[in-house]
Amino acid sequence: MESQLTILSESLDKKLEVLQKIQEYNKRQEEVFSAEKVDMSLFDDAVEEKQRLIDEVVRLDDGFEIMYEKLARELEGNRQRYAAQIRELQAKVAKVTELSVSVQAQEARNKKLIESYFAKERSNIGQRRKSARSAFDYYKSMSSTGYTQPQMYDSKK
Repeated sequence: MESQLTILSESLDKKLEVLQKIQEYNKRQEEVFSAEKVDMSLFDDAVEEKQRLIDEVVRLDDGFEIMYEKLARELEGNRQRYAAQIRELQAKVAKVTELSVSVQAQEARNKKLIESYFAKERSNIGQRRKSARSAFDYYKSMSSTGYTQPQMYDSKK
């Protein structure tokens, strides 16, 4: 039983570590989109690594839930015996929850930054299209006017 509680504790420690790494990647993404010139390759790298970390969090959550379900039944009658370990687990769960909320807030801020960046880029693309269309229309109108050769008027007739 104690070894299972230790496994749960280690699982929470690992989850805290992974969430802190996700927080670091969120900061990198924010820096990328706050910069004057956005480097999409840095953003792509951060997204790929964050996805790997998110998969790790999901895996840890699944394992924790399975282990906790098994332990919950056994702990029903022995809560006093394992009270210190239970309090430690509760404190770690609170830290994980707090860090998860912080990560979600970062994600929301980054989402707004990214949406703003792409809206600006779409606007720039639209502006370039209008400029290209105007240039093409001008070319078309000038080429359709037709060029007439100079003509001489013969006054002898």
